[in-house]
Amino acid sequence: MKRILVPTDFSNNAYSALFYATQLFQGQSCEFYILNTFEVNTPVLTGRIDTSKGDLLYQKLSAKSTDSLTQIFHSITRDTDHLKHTFETISVSKDLTETINKTIKNKNIDLVVMGTKGATGTAAPFMGSNTVKVIQKTHNCSIMVVPDEYNFQKPMEIAFPTDFKRFYIPEELKPLVDIATLFGSNIRIFHIHEEEKLDEIQTHNYNSLKKHLKNFTHSIHWISKLDQKSKLINDFIDQLNINLLVMVNYRHSLIEGITHEPVIKKLGFHASVPFLVIPDAS
Repeated sequence: MKRILVPTDFSNNAYSALFYATQLFQGQSCEFYILNTFEVNTPVLTGRIDTSKGDLLYQKLSAKSTDSLTQIFHSITRDTDHLKHTFETISVSKDLTETINKTIKNKNIDLVVMGTKGATGTAAPFMGSNTVKVIQKTHNCSIMVVPDEYNFQKPMEIAFPTDFKRFYIPEELKPLVDIATLFGSNIRIFHIHEEEKLDEIQTHNYNSLKKHLKNFTHSIHWISKLDQKSKLINDFIDQLNINLLVMVNYRHSLIEGITHEPVIKKLGFHASVPFLVIPDAS
């Protein structure tokens, strides 16, 4: 049974991400953990009166978090009553990224699903700052990022950008092939080449990747680097009606670059389809 963690700030976008995940795995039973974190900001040096105020603030925020999670629980249970999923809510007064990593370990989470934007006023151009931080700081679990107000579409066309400079192992490709297996997806390997020919290492990795995907419908698309990589990927998504973008997050990878917020603004990268980030398993 797949175990999926969905952080929420109670925005519509967060609920849309949760609903997307329930539909993506509609054909199997899943355990969903819906997480909300909140922080009680109190002065470091506090007297007895200040401590009392801090306790009252904690109780108030905790009650609000619990009540809102209960509402989400009832909503998602109602919206997915025809599916075999189960839901559990978690309310914690801790840092979001720290809590996500602890929950991944404690609950043996297989996938984290988040929205691209947070509540009104907290959104970054590409992804909300919390989403960016989670991608940067989470190294032991795949993360699915779902665009704002995205209507579920079966991921029949999956884009997998690669520079063939890295050897992919089966463990890293598993999240990709698992989804492709569920839907009989077409995997579109997308290579932006800067040189006319692949070097020896790239050729080896190219052949290895083809062997890993030999049992899946796949094609390889060679694109000349005539523009920014992010724009080329966006154009590829639009032109081939891609439903899911998948990247492995390793050192010096494209995803490592675009999850640095100043770079995001320069690249203009936008998540028009759900975006699966797979951690480096080497």
